[in-house]
Amino acid sequence: MQFPTRNMADKKDYYESLGLKKDASEAEIKKAFRQQAKKFHPDVNPGNSRAEARFKEINEAYEVLSDSDKKARYDQFGHAGVDPNFGGAGAGGPFGGGFGGGFGGMDFDLGDIFGSIFGGGGGGASTRSRNAPRKGERVRANLTITFEEAAFGCEREISIQRVEKCDDCNGSGCKKGTTAEKCSDCGGRGVVTTQQRTPFGVMQSTADCPKCNGRGKIIHQPCEKCKGLGMVRRNRTIKVKIPGGIDNGQTVSMHGQGSAGVNGGEAGDLFVTVTIRRHEHFEREGSSVLLSIPISFVQATLGADLEVPTLDGKVKYTIPAGTQTGTVFRLKNKGIQNLRGSGRGDQYITVKVAVPTSLNSEQRELLIKYAEAGGDTVDKKRRRK
Repeated sequence: MQFPTRNMADKKDYYESLGLKKDASEAEIKKAFRQQAKKFHPDVNPGNSRAEARFKEINEAYEVLSDSDKKARYDQFGHAGVDPNFGGAGAGGPFGGGFGGGFGGMDFDLGDIFGSIFGGGGGGASTRSRNAPRKGERVRANLTITFEEAAFGCEREISIQRVEKCDDCNGSGCKKGTTAEKCSDCGGRGVVTTQQRTPFGVMQSTADCPKCNGRGKIIHQPCEKCKGLGMVRRNRTIKVKIPGGIDNGQTVSMHGQGSAGVNGGEAGDLFVTVTIRRHEHFEREGSSVLLSIPISFVQATLGADLEVPTLDGKVKYTIPAGTQTGTVFRLKNKGIQNLRGSGRGDQYITVKVAVPTSLNSEQRELLIKYAEAGGDTVDKKRRRK
Protein backbone atom coordinates (compact mmCIF):
# COMPACT_ATOMS: atom_id res chain seq x y z
CA MET A 1 0.00 0.00 0.00
CA GLN A 2 1.25 3.49 -0.84
CA PHE A 3 0.44 6.34 1.48
CA PRO A 4 -0.45 9.75 0.08
CA THR A 5 2.18 12.46 0.26
CA ARG A 6 1.70 16.05 1.33
CA ASN A 7 3.80 19.13 0.74
CA MET A 8 4.29 21.07 3.95
CA ALA A 9 5.39 24.09 1.92
CA ASP A 10 1.76 24.51 0.85
CA LYS A 11 0.41 24.66 4.41
CA LYS A 12 -0.59 28.08 5.68
CA ASP A 13 1.16 29.48 8.72
CA TYR A 14 -1.00 28.94 11.83
CA TYR A 15 -0.47 32.47 13.12
CA GLU A 16 -1.44 33.83 9.70
CA SER A 17 -4.56 31.65 9.72
CA LEU A 18 -5.75 33.40 12.89
CA GLY A 19 -4.53 36.84 11.85
CA LEU A 20 -1.93 36.96 14.64
CA LYS A 21 1.69 37.94 15.09
CA LYS A 22 4.30 35.40 16.22
CA ASP A 23 4.44 36.87 19.74
CA ALA A 24 0.66 36.66 20.33
CA SER A 25 -0.36 35.90 23.92
CA GLU A 26 -2.61 33.04 25.01
CA ALA A 27 -5.51 35.46 25.46
CA GLU A 28 -4.99 36.95 21.99
CA ILE A 29 -4.92 33.48 20.44
CA LYS A 30 -8.17 32.52 22.15
CA LYS A 31 -9.87 35.79 21.18
CA ALA A 32 -8.79 35.53 17.53
CA PHE A 33 -10.00 31.94 17.31
CA ARG A 34 -13.45 32.80 18.72
CA GLN A 35 -13.87 35.67 16.28
CA GLN A 36 -12.81 33.61 13.27
CA ALA A 37 -14.79 30.52 14.32
CA LYS A 38 -17.96 32.56 14.77
CA LYS A 39 -17.53 34.09 11.32
CA PHE A 40 -16.84 30.85 9.40
CA HIS A 41 -18.86 28.29 11.37
CA PRO A 42 -20.76 25.93 9.01
CA ASP A 43 -24.03 26.71 10.79
CA VAL A 44 -23.61 30.37 9.83
CA ASN A 45 -22.53 29.49 6.27
CA PRO A 46 -24.66 26.52 5.20
CA GLY A 47 -23.52 24.97 1.93
CA ASN A 48 -20.47 27.24 1.69
CA SER A 49 -17.51 24.94 1.03
CA ARG A 50 -14.97 27.77 1.29
CA ALA A 51 -16.23 28.76 4.71
CA GLU A 52 -16.12 25.12 5.80
CA ALA A 53 -12.51 24.79 4.63
CA ARG A 54 -11.59 28.03 6.41
CA PHE A 55 -13.29 26.79 9.60
CA LYS A 56 -11.21 23.59 9.50
CA GLU A 57 -8.08 25.66 8.91
CA ILE A 58 -8.59 27.89 11.96
CA ASN A 59 -9.54 24.91 14.10
CA GLU A 60 -6.30 23.19 13.19
CA ALA A 61 -4.34 26.36 13.95
CA TYR A 62 -6.00 26.84 17.34
CA GLU A 63 -5.50 23.20 18.32
CA VAL A 64 -1.75 23.73 18.02
CA LEU A 65 -1.34 27.31 19.27
CA SER A 66 -3.56 26.80 22.33
CA ASP A 67 -1.40 23.87 23.51
CA SER A 68 1.84 25.20 25.04
CA ASP A 69 3.83 22.06 24.17
CA LYS A 70 2.62 21.92 20.56
CA LYS A 71 3.07 25.69 20.21
CA ALA A 72 6.70 25.44 21.33
CA ARG A 73 7.39 22.70 18.81
CA TYR A 74 5.61 24.62 16.06
CA ASP A 75 7.54 27.84 16.85
CA GLN A 76 10.82 25.94 16.52
CA PHE A 77 10.18 23.54 13.65
CA GLY A 78 7.03 24.76 11.91
CA HIS A 79 4.43 22.24 10.75
CA ALA A 80 6.96 19.42 11.00
CA GLY A 81 6.88 19.51 14.78
CA VAL A 82 3.14 19.06 15.17
CA ASP A 83 1.57 17.39 12.13
CA PRO A 84 0.61 13.80 13.07
CA ASN A 85 0.29 12.81 9.41
CA PHE A 86 4.05 12.97 9.13
CA GLY A 87 4.98 11.28 12.42
CA GLY A 88 5.60 7.76 13.64
CA ALA A 89 9.13 6.76 14.63
CA GLY A 90 10.29 3.53 13.12
CA ALA A 91 12.64 0.89 14.42
CA GLY A 92 15.84 2.10 15.99
CA GLY A 93 14.44 5.25 17.57
CA PRO A 94 13.65 8.61 16.06
CA PHE A 95 17.13 9.06 14.61
CA GLY A 96 17.56 5.58 13.23
CA GLY A 97 19.47 2.64 14.71
CA GLY A 98 22.13 3.32 17.30
CA PHE A 99 20.68 6.52 18.74
CA GLY A 100 17.57 6.93 20.82
CA GLY A 101 16.07 9.36 23.27
CA GLY A 102 13.98 11.51 20.93
CA PHE A 103 14.57 15.04 19.69
CA GLY A 104 14.51 17.56 22.49
CA GLY A 105 11.81 15.50 24.28
CA MET A 106 9.72 15.22 21.12
CA ASP A 107 8.52 11.87 19.98
CA PHE A 108 8.60 12.10 16.21
CA ASP A 109 10.77 10.68 13.49
CA LEU A 110 13.68 12.68 12.09
CA GLY A 111 12.89 11.56 8.57
CA ASP A 112 9.36 12.82 9.07
CA ILE A 113 10.69 16.18 10.26
CA PHE A 114 12.71 16.43 7.06
CA GLY A 115 9.79 15.34 4.94
CA SER A 116 7.35 17.77 6.45
CA ILE A 117 9.57 20.81 6.84
CA PHE A 118 11.07 20.56 3.42
CA GLY A 119 8.20 19.34 1.30
CA GLY A 120 8.75 15.58 1.15
CA GLY A 121 6.30 12.74 1.54
CA GLY A 122 4.94 11.29 4.75
CA GLY A 123 5.85 8.18 6.68
CA GLY A 124 4.96 4.60 5.95
CA ALA A 125 5.40 2.90 2.60
CA SER A 126 6.57 5.21 -0.14
CA THR A 127 8.07 4.87 -3.59
CA ARG A 128 10.12 7.98 -2.95
CA SER A 129 13.13 7.77 -0.62
CA ARG A 130 13.32 10.28 2.17
CA ASN A 131 16.96 10.96 1.32
CA ALA A 132 15.99 12.15 -2.17
CA PRO A 133 16.55 15.88 -2.91
CA ARG A 134 13.66 18.05 -1.70
CA LYS A 135 12.95 21.72 -2.12
CA GLY A 136 12.99 23.91 0.98
CA GLU A 137 9.95 25.36 2.69
CA ARG A 138 8.55 28.61 1.36
CA VAL A 139 8.66 31.57 3.76
CA ARG A 140 6.07 34.33 3.91
CA ALA A 141 6.46 37.88 5.23
CA ASN A 142 4.52 41.15 5.29
CA LEU A 143 5.84 44.64 4.57
CA THR A 144 4.16 48.02 4.96
CA ILE A 145 5.32 50.84 2.64
CA THR A 146 4.29 54.41 1.87
CA PHE A 147 2.15 55.57 -1.05
CA GLU A 148 5.21 57.12 -2.70
CA GLU A 149 7.33 53.97 -2.26
CA ALA A 150 4.61 51.95 -3.97
CA ALA A 151 4.42 54.48 -6.80
CA PHE A 152 8.13 54.59 -7.60
CA GLY A 153 9.53 51.42 -6.04
CA CYS A 154 11.98 51.09 -3.18
CA GLU A 155 14.41 48.76 -1.44
CA ARG A 156 13.60 47.77 2.13
CA GLU A 157 14.95 45.35 4.73
CA ILE A 158 12.73 42.78 6.42
CA SER A 159 13.36 40.25 9.20
CA ILE A 160 12.37 36.65 8.57
CA GLN A 161 12.81 33.22 10.10
CA ARG A 162 13.98 30.41 7.85
CA VAL A 163 15.57 26.97 8.10
CA GLU A 164 19.24 26.88 7.17
CA LYS A 165 22.02 24.31 7.11
CA CYS A 166 23.64 23.86 10.52
CA ASP A 167 27.07 25.52 10.65
CA ASP A 168 28.46 23.19 13.31
CA CYS A 169 27.96 19.99 11.30
CA ASN A 170 27.70 21.50 7.80
CA GLY A 171 24.30 19.86 7.44
CA SER A 172 25.45 16.30 8.13
CA GLY A 173 23.67 16.02 11.47
CA CYS A 174 26.78 14.41 12.97
CA LYS A 175 28.91 15.62 15.87
CA LYS A 176 32.20 17.21 14.83
CA GLY A 177 34.83 14.57 14.09
CA THR A 178 32.25 11.82 13.47
CA THR A 179 30.43 10.55 10.43
CA ALA A 180 27.18 8.75 9.83
CA GLU A 181 27.12 5.04 9.15
CA LYS A 182 25.72 3.93 5.83
CA CYS A 183 22.67 1.78 6.50
CA SER A 184 23.51 -1.85 5.83
CA ASP A 185 19.90 -2.89 5.29
CA CYS A 186 19.12 -0.51 2.40
CA GLY A 187 22.66 0.20 1.20
CA GLY A 188 22.17 3.92 1.72
CA ARG A 189 19.15 4.15 -0.58
CA GLY A 190 16.66 4.75 2.24
CA VAL A 191 14.15 2.27 0.81
CA VAL A 192 13.87 -1.50 0.84
CA THR A 193 12.03 -3.75 -1.56
CA THR A 194 10.18 -6.82 -0.33
CA GLN A 195 8.63 -9.66 -2.28
CA GLN A 196 5.74 -11.88 -1.25
CA ARG A 197 4.38 -14.92 -2.98
CA THR A 198 0.60 -14.92 -3.38
CA PRO A 199 -1.88 -17.09 -5.28
CA PHE A 200 -1.72 -14.41 -7.97
CA GLY A 201 2.05 -14.45 -8.27
CA VAL A 202 4.96 -12.60 -6.67
CA MET A 203 3.97 -9.19 -5.28
CA GLN A 204 6.71 -6.59 -4.84
CA SER A 205 6.50 -3.50 -2.65
CA THR A 206 8.86 -0.67 -1.75
CA ALA A 207 8.90 1.06 1.63
CA ASP A 208 11.12 3.26 3.78
CA CYS A 209 13.91 1.29 5.37
CA PRO A 210 12.81 0.54 8.96
CA LYS A 211 16.38 0.51 10.26
CA CYS A 212 17.32 4.05 9.21
CA ASN A 213 13.79 5.43 8.83
CA GLY A 214 14.40 6.16 5.17
CA ARG A 215 17.49 8.34 5.62
CA GLY A 216 19.96 5.84 4.21
CA LYS A 217 22.32 6.50 7.10
CA ILE A 218 22.49 6.07 10.85
CA ILE A 219 23.77 8.87 13.09
CA HIS A 220 25.38 7.45 16.23
CA GLN A 221 26.60 10.79 17.62
CA PRO A 222 24.29 13.61 16.59
CA CYS A 223 25.35 17.25 16.40
CA GLU A 224 24.56 19.00 19.68
CA LYS A 225 23.42 22.21 17.97
CA CYS A 226 20.89 20.75 15.54
CA LYS A 227 20.25 17.48 17.44
CA GLY A 228 21.06 15.46 14.34
CA LEU A 229 18.64 17.28 12.08
CA GLY A 230 21.35 19.01 10.04
CA MET A 231 19.19 22.14 9.94
CA VAL A 232 18.48 25.00 12.34
CA ARG A 233 15.95 27.84 12.28
CA ARG A 234 17.52 31.31 12.14
CA ASN A 235 16.51 34.97 12.01
CA ARG A 236 17.74 36.76 8.91
CA THR A 237 17.55 40.31 7.56
CA ILE A 238 16.79 40.30 3.83
CA LYS A 239 16.82 43.20 1.36
CA VAL A 240 13.66 43.32 -0.72
CA LYS A 241 13.31 45.28 -3.94
CA ILE A 242 9.75 46.55 -4.32
CA PRO A 243 8.91 47.38 -7.95
CA GLY A 244 7.31 50.72 -8.76
CA GLY A 245 3.59 50.39 -9.37
CA ILE A 246 2.94 47.57 -6.89
CA ASP A 247 -0.57 47.67 -5.44
CA ASN A 248 -1.95 46.95 -2.00
CA GLY A 249 -2.03 43.21 -1.21
CA GLN A 250 0.27 42.17 -4.05
CA THR A 251 3.20 39.84 -3.37
CA VAL A 252 6.85 39.97 -4.36
CA SER A 253 8.49 36.57 -4.93
CA MET A 254 12.20 36.10 -4.15
CA HIS A 255 13.52 32.86 -5.59
CA GLY A 256 15.76 30.81 -3.29
CA GLN A 257 15.39 33.10 -0.25
CA GLY A 258 13.20 30.68 1.70
CA SER A 259 14.34 27.72 3.79
CA ALA A 260 17.24 25.54 2.69
CA GLY A 261 16.58 22.41 0.67
CA VAL A 262 17.36 18.88 1.83
CA ASN A 263 19.78 16.39 0.31
CA GLY A 264 20.89 18.82 -2.37
CA GLY A 265 17.40 20.12 -3.10
CA GLU A 266 17.01 23.80 -4.00
CA ALA A 267 16.05 26.38 -1.41
CA GLY A 268 12.44 27.48 -1.11
CA ASP A 269 11.17 30.92 -2.08
CA LEU A 270 10.36 34.00 -0.03
CA PHE A 271 6.98 35.69 -0.60
CA VAL A 272 6.60 39.27 0.65
CA THR A 273 3.05 40.65 0.71
CA VAL A 274 2.84 44.46 0.57
CA THR A 275 0.48 46.73 2.49
CA ILE A 276 0.35 50.41 1.41
CA ARG A 277 -0.33 53.16 3.93
CA ARG A 278 -3.14 55.60 3.14
CA HIS A 279 -1.97 58.98 1.86
CA GLU A 280 -3.02 62.25 3.42
CA HIS A 281 -4.16 63.72 0.08
CA PHE A 282 -3.97 61.16 -2.71
CA GLU A 283 -6.06 58.15 -3.60
CA ARG A 284 -5.26 55.51 -6.17
CA GLU A 285 -7.10 53.82 -8.99
CA GLY A 286 -4.79 51.47 -10.88
CA SER A 287 -1.92 53.63 -12.13
CA SER A 288 -3.93 56.84 -11.71
CA VAL A 289 -3.63 59.25 -8.79
CA LEU A 290 -6.82 60.98 -7.65
CA LEU A 291 -6.90 64.31 -5.80
CA SER A 292 -9.74 66.58 -4.65
CA ILE A 293 -9.04 70.31 -4.26
CA PRO A 294 -11.37 72.89 -2.72
CA ILE A 295 -11.62 76.26 -4.54
CA SER A 296 -13.50 79.41 -3.66
CA PHE A 297 -16.57 80.75 -5.43
CA VAL A 298 -14.47 83.60 -6.82
CA GLN A 299 -11.77 81.24 -8.14
CA ALA A 300 -14.40 79.09 -9.82
CA THR A 301 -16.09 82.11 -11.35
CA LEU A 302 -13.08 84.12 -12.49
CA GLY A 303 -10.59 81.30 -12.99
CA ALA A 304 -7.37 80.90 -11.01
CA ASP A 305 -3.80 79.65 -10.95
CA LEU A 306 -3.59 76.82 -8.44
CA GLU A 307 -0.64 75.09 -6.77
CA VAL A 308 -1.43 71.40 -7.09
CA PRO A 309 0.42 68.75 -5.05
CA THR A 310 1.69 65.77 -7.07
CA LEU A 311 3.99 62.82 -6.37
CA ASP A 312 6.79 64.91 -7.91
CA GLY A 313 6.06 68.03 -5.83
CA LYS A 314 3.80 71.03 -6.36
CA VAL A 315 2.97 72.22 -9.88
CA LYS A 316 1.02 75.23 -11.18
CA TYR A 317 -2.25 74.56 -12.94
CA THR A 318 -4.67 77.11 -14.37
CA ILE A 319 -8.39 76.49 -14.12
CA PRO A 320 -10.62 78.40 -16.50
CA ALA A 321 -13.32 80.93 -15.55
CA GLY A 322 -16.71 79.39 -14.93
CA THR A 323 -15.36 76.09 -13.56
CA GLN A 324 -18.16 74.07 -11.99
CA THR A 325 -17.85 72.02 -8.83
CA GLY A 326 -17.00 68.40 -9.61
CA THR A 327 -15.05 69.28 -12.77
CA VAL A 328 -12.09 66.92 -13.33
CA PHE A 329 -8.77 68.03 -14.82
CA ARG A 330 -5.91 65.77 -15.91
CA LEU A 331 -2.17 66.07 -15.35
CA LYS A 332 -0.47 63.72 -17.81
CA ASN A 333 2.28 61.39 -16.57
CA LYS A 334 1.90 62.50 -12.96
CA GLY A 335 0.45 59.20 -11.79
CA ILE A 336 1.96 55.90 -10.68
CA GLN A 337 4.57 53.93 -12.57
CA ASN A 338 3.11 51.08 -14.60
CA LEU A 339 4.02 47.79 -12.91
CA ARG A 340 4.18 45.75 -16.13
CA GLY A 341 5.12 48.33 -18.69
CA SER A 342 6.83 51.64 -19.31
CA GLY A 343 5.68 55.11 -18.41
CA ARG A 344 3.33 56.39 -15.74
CA GLY A 345 -0.36 56.93 -15.31
CA ASP A 346 -2.03 60.33 -14.97
CA GLN A 347 -3.21 62.42 -12.06
CA TYR A 348 -6.85 63.53 -11.98
CA ILE A 349 -7.86 66.65 -10.06
CA THR A 350 -11.46 67.09 -8.98
CA VAL A 351 -12.29 70.65 -7.93
CA LYS A 352 -15.01 71.33 -5.40
CA VAL A 353 -16.38 74.82 -4.84
CA ALA A 354 -16.26 75.58 -1.12
CA VAL A 355 -19.28 77.54 0.17
CA PRO A 356 -18.36 80.00 2.96
CA THR A 357 -19.96 79.14 6.29
CA SER A 358 -19.85 82.68 7.67
CA LEU A 359 -19.75 86.22 6.20
CA ASN A 360 -19.02 89.61 7.71
CA SER A 361 -21.42 92.51 7.02
CA GLU A 362 -19.38 93.89 4.15
CA GLN A 363 -19.16 90.51 2.42
CA ARG A 364 -22.88 89.95 2.92
CA GLU A 365 -23.76 93.33 1.44
CA LEU A 366 -21.55 92.77 -1.61
CA LEU A 367 -23.04 89.30 -2.15
CA ILE A 368 -26.58 90.72 -2.00
CA LYS A 369 -25.66 93.38 -4.56
CA TYR A 370 -24.17 90.66 -6.77
CA ALA A 371 -27.37 88.63 -6.54
CA GLU A 372 -29.63 91.57 -7.29
CA ALA A 373 -27.44 92.60 -10.24
CA GLY A 374 -28.02 89.15 -11.67
CA GLY A 375 -31.76 89.37 -11.20
CA ASP A 376 -32.03 87.28 -8.04
CA THR A 377 -34.32 88.35 -5.23
CA VAL A 378 -33.00 88.27 -1.67
CA ASP A 379 -35.76 88.35 0.94
CA LYS A 380 -35.56 90.69 3.92
CA LYS A 381 -35.02 87.84 6.39
CA ARG A 382 -31.83 86.80 4.61
CA ARG A 383 -30.58 90.39 4.45
CA ARG A 384 -30.64 90.80 8.27
CA LYS A 385 -28.56 87.71 9.17
